[in-house]
Amino acid sequence: MNRTETEALIRGYFDAFNRGDAKGMLALLAPDVSHHVNQGEVREGIERFRDFLDHMNETYREEARNLVVMATDDGARAAAECTIRGTYLETDPGLPEANGQTYALPVGSFFEVAGGRIKRVTTYYNLQDWLRQVGA
Repeated sequence: MNRTETEALIRGYFDAFNRGDAKGMLALLAPDVSHHVNQGEVREGIERFRDFLDHMNETYREEARNLVVMATDDGARAAAECTIRGTYLETDPGLPEANGQTYALPVGSFFEVAGGRIKRVTTYYNLQDWLRQVGA
């Protein structure tokens, strides 16, 4: 893939995210995807990513806004920056109680791409900022 194709792939990932389309997101991932989250363990494989998406869709409603996507010339790596606007729907274990709080959080994501699919997703955000916004 080249830079333009990778940027389109990452935009497609976020378009599916914004629609709440887990199947659409999963279709863009390699079967052995590696998911590195801001706080927590690395999840290996598409089944673990599916479980993560199921949990997120039950607990949060989120949308990526002001998306900027950049990729290397060879298309092997990409980065995205956006603001996640969300609503905290259901209490996530170990986190404050949910009661429909809304939040806006700057997020950076990094991707490795191989064979036309996303092979690695790494996401960073400021957990303390999120906690403050939801009233922790």
